[in-house]
Amino acid sequence: MFAGPYVGILLLFAVSALFVIVLLALSSFLGPKVKTPAKEVPFECGATPVDSVQEQRFNVRFYLVAVIFILFDVEVVFLYPWAVALEELGWFAFAQMLLFLSVLGIGLYYIWRKGVFDWN
Repeated sequence: MFAGPYVGILLLFAVSALFVIVLLALSSFLGPKVKTPAKEVPFECGATPVDSVQEQRFNVRFYLVAVIFILFDVEVVFLYPWAVALEELGWFAFAQMLLFLSVLGIGLYYIWRKGVFDWN
């Protein structure tokens, strides 16, 4: 067997893939097989659907909020490692992160002024 720095990661990937394959196989073998029209209807928070899913129109604000959520979620992904290593990175990294946060802040101000968060 080879011993490298990535053996643990490869082993974790193999065990995870095997776990997913086993669970998918078990669900297909042990799961229910009878499909009825009532089971094929999409579930909408307990409400009876009025049209088919293909004909429903959603307001564009749902998508805007989703994109904004992803944007600020990615911001947190960048902020956490930066905060952990801030002492080692120094003032240049601090200035770069302030620039990054100011661009995001300007974007937040812009979408706020455009009324994306107004749901009236």
